Amino acid sequence: MSFKSIVRELREMRDGIGNISRRGIEGRHWRNRTRSHIAPDVAPSELINQGQWANLPPELLLDIIRRVEESETSWPARTVVVYCASVCKSWRDITKEIVKTPEECGRLTFPISLKQPGPRDSPIQCYIRRDRATSTHRLYFGLTPSEDESDKLLLAAKKIRRATSTEFAISLVADDFSRASSTYIGKLRSNFLGTKFTIYDSQSPSDASVQANHNRSSQRFHKKQVSPRIPACSYSIATISYELNVLRTRGPRRMNCVMHSIPISSIQEGGSAPTPKSFPHSFDDKHSLSSPSFKGKDPSNVRSTSCLSGPICVDPLMLKNKAPRWHEQLQCWCLNFKGRVTVASVKNFQLVASVDPSHNVSAAEQDKVILQFGKIGKDIFTMDYRYPLSAYQAFAICLSSFDTKPACE
Repeated sequence: MSFKSIVRELREMRDGIGNISRRGIEGRHWRNRTRSHIAPDVAPSELINQGQWANLPPELLLDIIRRVEESETSWPARTVVVYCASVCKSWRDITKEIVKTPEECGRLTFPISLKQPGPRDSPIQCYIRRDRATSTHRLYFGLTPSEDESDKLLLAAKKIRRATSTEFAISLVADDFSRASSTYIGKLRSNFLGTKFTIYDSQSPSDASVQANHNRSSQRFHKKQVSPRIPACSYSIATISYELNVLRTRGPRRMNCVMHSIPISSIQEGGSAPTPKSFPHSFDDKHSLSSPSFKGKDPSNVRSTSCLSGPICVDPLMLKNKAPRWHEQLQCWCLNFKGRVTVASVKNFQLVASVDPSHNVSAAEQDKVILQFGKIGKDIFTMDYRYPLSAYQAFAICLSSFDTKPACE
């Protein structure tokens, strides 16, 4: 059988799985969910007929999936890789073994890729679309918005104003920002003045190097009200500070980021950044509250996911905005965005590492732009990030730039 035939059959299999999955779900709700996810993180029900593909020899299966993964490197063609992981458990295991992290291959495939560090050599290029009417911000994969609006949605955030702060709830989908949802992955919270922001993650980093907050403000909801499959705590992984402009002098915003979950050693020679391998699932499906074994029981008697506690990084990575230069002819502050930013805005910035000479970080690494963000049109902004930041961390930092900061300008 030719390689093209294999890919064609995989696509036909995708269509069959999609038809079966849609039977018990409302059409509009399902379409929104499928467009929002990078890839399903849960294998389809075993009730689906797996057919002849489930019994392929492991050596042949490994070769097929490897060839598919190497040939489909961009979206939407890369969905074929996702179809391979959706056939059955054996296919999924081999697909996860073959697909590398963004740091290694520079590509996004599964949802967990959004929590993993970006590539070291070249940045992953995305853009953010702001919707003022709904107070939402959506992160898409791609250089610029396409005409047919078929770009891949990576993350979405909803701005929530409170009496003493502003929050951005971040989700894998664009229509569900509930903290009780399995698609909720974290939030960004500001102080009263909008000068300091804290990034919270619903998942503890793999090295458990951040401290879990146990007060009311850090808990997503009361532990008696949550399914045991969903973590009940938020982990503070980074803080973003904007310097006050007391004298009201002309100039761009000045910001600093402390990445509590990323050690400074990650940008030293031979260093590495924390890389989660999967989303936490404390219980199997058979242990969920909706299963027969839990029907009729008080949810308060069900153990919820415990919070990991531990000290923050002893020497965390610190980022600062790259200082712009004053252009005499244009009479404005300028940065070289290499064509990725075309509209002047106070929100535009580039972040580089802020290191001490004792850290032994090379000059080239210190000059490398880790995250850049800027405006290209009305309510459209580009976001390019690289190692050691993940897409989630980069998106949260960019969201802080959208909040009003009268004391900093």
